[in-house]
Amino acid sequence: MNFDFATSNRILFGRGKLSQAGEIAAQMGTMAFLVTGTGKAQPERVQALLEEKGIGWAAFPVSGEPTVELAHQAVTAAKEARADLVIGFGGGSVLDTAKAVSGMLTNPGELMDYLEVVGANQPLHHPAAPMLAIPTTAGTGTEVTRNAVLAVPEKKVKVSLRSSYILPKVSLIDPELTYTLPAGVTASTGMDALTQVLEPFVSVRANAMTDMFCREGLARAGKSLLQAYRQGDDVTAREDMAWASLLGGLSLANAGLGAAHGFAGPLGGMFDAPHGAVCARLLPIVVDVNVKALERRSPGHPALERYREAAGLLTGDPAASVAQGVRWIEELCAALDIPSFSTYGIRPADLPLLVEKAAVSSSMKGNPIVLEKSEMMEILEQAL
Repeated sequence: MNFDFATSNRILFGRGKLSQAGEIAAQMGTMAFLVTGTGKAQPERVQALLEEKGIGWAAFPVSGEPTVELAHQAVTAAKEARADLVIGFGGGSVLDTAKAVSGMLTNPGELMDYLEVVGANQPLHHPAAPMLAIPTTAGTGTEVTRNAVLAVPEKKVKVSLRSSYILPKVSLIDPELTYTLPAGVTASTGMDALTQVLEPFVSVRANAMTDMFCREGLARAGKSLLQAYRQGDDVTAREDMAWASLLGGLSLANAGLGAAHGFAGPLGGMFDAPHGAVCARLLPIVVDVNVKALERRSPGHPALERYREAAGLLTGDPAASVAQGVRWIEELCAALDIPSFSTYGIRPADLPLLVEKAAVSSSMKGNPIVLEKSEMMEILEQAL
């Protein structure tokens, strides 16, 4: 019962909540920098809601995962528009870009001054510009996390701008925005959400607050992910997954992640592979290898019982074993048509470098046991 918990100042959740976006934005400023995606979730309704409240806006579209260069362009555009608030309306890439913009609108210097790994890793000096985060996918939970993930293509890595200052002022989650998501996006983002309620549950930083969120998220995702994939207009399944995604964001931001995300970061930097699909492919393998490592080197570790509890929550059978839980995740991935790593051009020769990069990733620090290099290699070999 000793922990630190941080999140957005305000969270709104529920069907139809998007209608409150204009009213919320009017409490933040008068000129909005509206970061959007380029998919089916069109921003016209948000723009109309802003105009109803007399708020000006300048739109900035984001296609694909954001790079440091794209974020720099967005910051420049926001300053030129004299924006005093930022709205992110889209998936995780959109919200990460918006969070980077909100931080840089009020802080001196360049992005590289504040980035981890490739930059100077300085702390942000001033609170960010107020931000309204509106996710249109159910997966990343980035609307309630304190980092913005950006790719650095020339170095083949992904890095973070990390600060509690960039937690959005308001996070608005409206499940109706996910009703038209394509099945493939539902699968990949949904598996990201599932991974993000399982890894914090067994993390070395797990705490009483995040445990509540993880248990609820595991049960919701276990019940509804496949249904949302097969029947996208099932409003209950969509609501469950939007809820699980939010719970995952709250959990990972405060308890950390594990080996699946430890590998996913370097993989995403080196290959054009969707983050959620990478996590999905890794998850059952990571669980199996972690459990075997714990049984060999730390047989009394509490994570073993947590993995068993997670199996019961996912399968709906309180008596389910860890092996049954692993098999359930494997069968779910097969039903969601999650591809193997070879699909993305990953070859056996790439694995040693991936292991080297994953071993020092921030997410790997949350794994319930320090994996040996041979165990990390085993995970990747099985994922090929």
